[in-house]
Amino acid sequence: MVDQLSGENGGQSEFVPPKKAMKAYLNPQFLKSRDARLIRMMCEYMEPLQRFQRSDVRETIVFFGSARARPPVAVKTDYAAAQEEKKKYGGAKPPKALREKLAKLEGDMKLAIYYEEAAELSALLTQWAKSLGQGKRFVICSGGGPGIMEAANRGAKEAGGKSVGLNIALPFEQAPNRYITKDLVFNFHYFFMRKFWFAYLAKALVIFPGGFGTIDEMFEILTLAQTRKLSKKLLVILYGSDYWNDVFRLEPLAEWGAINDEDLNLLCRVDSVEDAFDQLQRHLMKHHMVPQTAQETKAPGIAKTRG
Repeated sequence: MVDQLSGENGGQSEFVPPKKAMKAYLNPQFLKSRDARLIRMMCEYMEPLQRFQRSDVRETIVFFGSARARPPVAVKTDYAAAQEEKKKYGGAKPPKALREKLAKLEGDMKLAIYYEEAAELSALLTQWAKSLGQGKRFVICSGGGPGIMEAANRGAKEAGGKSVGLNIALPFEQAPNRYITKDLVFNFHYFFMRKFWFAYLAKALVIFPGGFGTIDEMFEILTLAQTRKLSKKLLVILYGSDYWNDVFRLEPLAEWGAINDEDLNLLCRVDSVEDAFDQLQRHLMKHHMVPQTAQETKAPGIAKTRG
C-alpha cells in the first residue's frame, strides 16, 4: 500500500533524528515516517473508538451508494435549463455536447430518485430508533461524502437524530458532507481501517445503486458473512432491482459451483422505502433487541458491542 503520509511515492520516507531533542510522540517528522506506520494505523483504531464511546454509539445501519447521486430538485433545474437551450435550435439537431448533456441528466434523474428514497429511509429509521428510548441505537452511518452518503446523513439530521460519516482522504479530495453530526465526522487515511469501522458496528447495510466503491464494500461484507467471520446476524439489503438487475446476476456463481445456493440468501432485495424499513425493523427487533443488564445500560456502548 502506498503511504501518502510517509512520502513513499518519492518523498522522504526514512526517519531523520531531530537536531533538538524532543519527545517521540510530539515529533511530527517521526510520526509521518515509514517507521511510524503502525502507530498511525493504531490511531485510526483508537481515536474513533474513543469518540464512539464518548458519544455512546453502539450500533449502526450503514448506507452505501453512488457519490454522484444528486437531489431531484437540483437535477430538474439543470434539465429544464438544458431543455430551454435545446429549444433555440428549433427542429434542427442540437450540438453533440448538448445532446450528451441531456443524456447524462436523464441518467442523473434516475439516480436522483434513489437520493430521495435514501433520505426518506434514513429519516424513518432514525425516528424509529429514537422511539425505542434506549439511547443512541442503530445510528445511521455513511461514507461521509456526497450523493447517497449525503442523503443518508441528511435524512437522519432532518429527523432530529445523529449520524456518522466515515470519510476517506483521496487524491481528489472528498469533503465530508454538512449533514454529519459534528462529533462523528471521521477522516481516514487507510482504507482497511475505514472498512473495519463500517463492519464492526454495523447491524445492517443498505446498498443503493452505486459504482466500484459501492460494489467493493458490498462484496467485502458478503465475504465476511459467507465465511462466518461475523459473530452477529447482519442484514444486507440490495435496494433497486431496476439498477442491480442490469449490473449483475449472482445466480451463475451458484450454477457454476463457485458459491453455495444458500449464499444467494445473504442479500435481501427490495424496491421501496416501505419494504426496506419493514425488513430492517423486523431484523433489528429479532436479532439485536436483546435485554440489557443494568451495567450494560450505564456503560459506554461500544465497549459492550459484540461482533
